[in-house]
Amino acid sequence: MHAPASRAQRALAVVCGALLALTVLALVGGRTLSAYVAAASEPSVATVAGASTGIAPAAPSRATGASAVDPDADLVLFWGDGCPNCAAEKEWLETVEAQHPELRIVQYEVWGDAANQELFAAEAARLGFEAGSVPTTVIGERVWIGWTDQIEQDMAGAIATVENGGAPMPGVFGTAGAGTCSQDEGLCSAESPQTVIDVPLAGEVTLSADSLLVSTIVIGFVDGINPCSLWVLSVLLAIVLRTNSRRRLIAIGTTFLVVTAAMYGLYMAAFYSALAVVGFMGWIQLAVAAVAGVFGVVSVKDYFAFGKGVSFTIRKEDKPGIYRRMREAAGKKALLPALGATVVLAVGVSLLETPCTAGFPVLWTGMLHANGVGPAETAGLFVAYMVPFLLDELLIFGIAVVTMRSTKIQDRHGELLKLFAGVTMLVLAAVMVIDPTLMESPVAALSLFAAAFGLALAIHLVTVRVRASRQPELEPESDPLAALGGDRP
Repeated sequence: MHAPASRAQRALAVVCGALLALTVLALVGGRTLSAYVAAASEPSVATVAGASTGIAPAAPSRATGASAVDPDADLVLFWGDGCPNCAAEKEWLETVEAQHPELRIVQYEVWGDAANQELFAAEAARLGFEAGSVPTTVIGERVWIGWTDQIEQDMAGAIATVENGGAPMPGVFGTAGAGTCSQDEGLCSAESPQTVIDVPLAGEVTLSADSLLVSTIVIGFVDGINPCSLWVLSVLLAIVLRTNSRRRLIAIGTTFLVVTAAMYGLYMAAFYSALAVVGFMGWIQLAVAAVAGVFGVVSVKDYFAFGKGVSFTIRKEDKPGIYRRMREAAGKKALLPALGATVVLAVGVSLLETPCTAGFPVLWTGMLHANGVGPAETAGLFVAYMVPFLLDELLIFGIAVVTMRSTKIQDRHGELLKLFAGVTMLVLAAVMVIDPTLMESPVAALSLFAAAFGLALAIHLVTVRVRASRQPELEPESDPLAALGGDRP
């Protein structure tokens, strides 16, 4: 009895060590790959732009020493006479000054003033960026190099944070050398390449090339394969299939998916708006990471011991009510009352599913704010999130419509989904603490997700071997891993 348990403990210790080691390696590797790709692409950008980009470090900087500029300044702009990008920002700042008269804005022209050039160099050394391109804007310990729509949105959020008594997160964010001018060449770079997508009800939305698009798609996909929603959908379809009506199946299934997706969108919009109101300060970033970390730990725990201790699932006492509402929705003879009952069911289930699904939306909206993504781009990224999020449910729904047979989610499937989602959340929580800007790089983001998936697979394979070694020596009722059966999400 004790020897197998000892092996299990050693295996779990190895797994925990591997989790920590691979997370660190993924973060370091992601940074290295991201820096390598940026360095490799920098010459081509300079050639096209005809100017030095003056790219600042992607990682958040930490100020050293006292600032040499006006200590009472809320916003400091370093600009060059004759720089059109600087002129565009200065025009925007005039509007900001008119709207926020209490905001103290100080500007230093650095192309024709040697003293201001020294101030620029000193501030760059203090905050850890290269004093090579203008416009460069500083609020607190946060730096923007260049002038683009994305930077304007991010800067507006930082100003709101200052007005609320907070301080913007320190570092250089979303500044890939776009919208800058160089004194040496006297030429200016263009904005980064952009992708335009058509968002229903919102029109065309532009996504910058260094946006969180890749990270959003992967997070949406992983979030979509959560066992709670898949269990509810599969049970609902199984009940509706008893009517032998494909028309009713399509109507009820579509209504359920649309309402649950809308509820999910409202939840994410509410959290995003809350962060926009309070301003995304450093402690909020840590709070988001902590919440995601808790969800990740509990999800991984559920893989090993479902129902033991804290568990973010649909409670057993709530299931009879769900079954009853499902039968009511499917059993109504008229279609319109059935659809009305389905709407009520979908709203109620969405509320009950909140513990199952809250982790990834908290992480995703937190990352958008940490990287300074504005409302317009957020709308486009939300569409990119929801498409893979609904993919698995649409697949189950489509199979049911075509074959008129339901797909049952087995216990072992739910365990694996919990494990993969939990490990991914833990890795992303670590990214939120260490460097959220990593998720802007497709290379770094894919490296992190690949490391998370590989680690989850390794944990599963080790656990399978441990369970197999314990099986002959433990009575079924005494084995905590044998108690994972049952109809559960």
